Amino acid sequence: MTKSFSVLSTSTVLAASSILGALALAATSAHAGPVAQPNNSEKCYGVARAGHNDCAAGIHSCAGQSTKNMDKSSFVYLPEGACGKLAGGSTSAR
Repeated sequence: MTKSFSVLSTSTVLAASSILGALALAATSAHAGPVAQPNNSEKCYGVARAGHNDCAAGIHSCAGQSTKNMDKSSFVYLPEGACGKLAGGSTSAR
């Protein structure tokens, strides 16, 4: 019984590593910055699902980085007046 091995060249391994590294960097930076506030909207704290926030009051860098549902310091932008109609919604961080 003979075993066969495939040998990858160093340049092939380096190229694949570079591509994977670039993809990982792009994926992590896609949600890193703040989201611009739309016209006629307000910040609504305490209603966003984990990972679906627009930004936060000092807890983390910003968009998409909340780690728990209904985080009182993370907000999403909602049309003006909508936040007060949601259970747990507040227009200021708590």
